[in-house]
Amino acid sequence: MVGRDRDECFVFGPSSGGARPSRHQILAGLLYPELPPVNMILMQPLAFSSNAFKKNTLSEAISSIGQIGYTGVELMADMHHAWPVTFDAHRRRETSKQLSDLGLVISNVNAFTCFVHGDTYHPTWIEDDSKQVRIRIDHTRRCLEMAQEFGARTLSIQPGGPTIGTGLTREQALDRFADSLSRCLDSARQTGVILAIEPEPGLLIQTSGEYLDFKNRYFPNESSIRMNCDIGHLFCVGEDPAGVIRTMTHEVVHVHLEDIGANHVHQHLTPGRGVIDFVTIFDALDDIAYPGWVTVELYPYESTAAGVARSAFEHLQQVLRSERPRKTPPLGGSASV
Repeated sequence: MVGRDRDECFVFGPSSGGARPSRHQILAGLLYPELPPVNMILMQPLAFSSNAFKKNTLSEAISSIGQIGYTGVELMADMHHAWPVTFDAHRRRETSKQLSDLGLVISNVNAFTCFVHGDTYHPTWIEDDSKQVRIRIDHTRRCLEMAQEFGARTLSIQPGGPTIGTGLTREQALDRFADSLSRCLDSARQTGVILAIEPEPGLLIQTSGEYLDFKNRYFPNESSIRMNCDIGHLFCVGEDPAGVIRTMTHEVVHVHLEDIGANHVHQHLTPGRGVIDFVTIFDALDDIAYPGWVTVELYPYESTAAGVARSAFEHLQQVLRSERPRKTPPLGGSASV
């Protein structure tokens, strides 16, 4: 448990041990009765991704994120901030110290992009060129080691990559993705960091159902492979994100959050600027006793990163503090992670 002002706000993060109690259990005094009930609010741990701060240094990004009030930072494992090859021991120590001084932790390491060698998607897991695939695999392995060093339990990755223009059938693309991903499993198991596949519109795996089919087919019962649940992505492809959270309790290992417009177009908006009902999202996370992080991801806003980070935080705090009718949650029980 990371405490910030004992009488005002208690934040339970993934390292707190055991299940994260429901906010409503705390408020009802069902747990920790020795704590003062006045003005006590249990907040879902919120992090912000450094990938919105691509025009800033990592140090500047961390400073801004901490000043706003987030308790976690998602580390962008790319040229802008923490490309593992050039993110040397000295910079890692400086970053660890800064995080510690600000009371922040790494919520997730984001290994989706690989701008050093390509673009947002390339090199992918399913390239024809085996050397390009090797770059993706090696990058992922290094990121797993970096995540372990910073105490992160998840590494979010792209779901195979785009298939348009590859000439591959869906079956061929899935086979390639599975084969490439399997070469990272030893590293994932050794580091204890989970490979979190992130379904995305327009890529090989777009929906939660496609993710589950892929996992059950190629990696059944593999605890080192789970899903990065991107709320906006699920909404874009017509899914009910809250329903996915409740039905895929054992697969959701990290959550990305952004708003989306009523047209369902994949354009990340600041929470409160679109139509996603975040009350239902946090209710669903409460219902499954989700013990992990929710990371706000607003990568398109490079020129206004600090501003959108603050707006998102303020809006989500209002959502988290909202009073709403709920069933009394059962004591005990947790998501299997």
